[in-house]
Amino acid sequence: MLVVRVPAEPSRHRVAVWRELRRAGALSLGQGVWAVPDAPVFADGVARVIELAGRGDGEVLVLDAAGRAEPDAARLEALFTAERTDEWAEFLADCGKFDAEIDKEIRVGKFTMAELEEEEQSLERLRRWHRDIKARDVFGAPASADADERLEHCAGRLAEYTDRVFRALHQM
Repeated sequence: MLVVRVPAEPSRHRVAVWRELRRAGALSLGQGVWAVPDAPVFADGVARVIELAGRGDGEVLVLDAAGRAEPDAARLEALFTAERTDEWAEFLADCGKFDAEIDKEIRVGKFTMAELEEEEQSLERLRRWHRDIKARDVFGAPASADADERLEHCAGRLAEYTDRVFRALHQM
């Protein structure tokens, strides 16, 4: 558990702390109270939150916490998994956009190296995002398997598009 206090002004410090907590995958439990599982993948994020809060003349109280009863622990796990499920849903939506973009480029016959590089960057962004969510998904949200498959599908679509680009360039 992280109990975070950062002065309201200047607001940039509070915003930086909030963004880092979200980036790290922390779960907001209420005003200034956040939870992260006790797993190594969260250690760097917690350290950055402490550093950012300190820069803003704030403080972070880090506590080891466990539910008093099994339902408490199960509820925290369910809340944390729900957060990851939301992240996976957003990721899957972006995979759909990637797929639609490849379809559009094929439909309009835009087989250029510049477009290929742009699509490669988009896939790399999806890969980084997938890796980050996967690392935070310590309880294994059900959508994780779908995300794995969709990322693989996107990679296959890029390979197909790459072949078309090189065939088009070599026909000139």
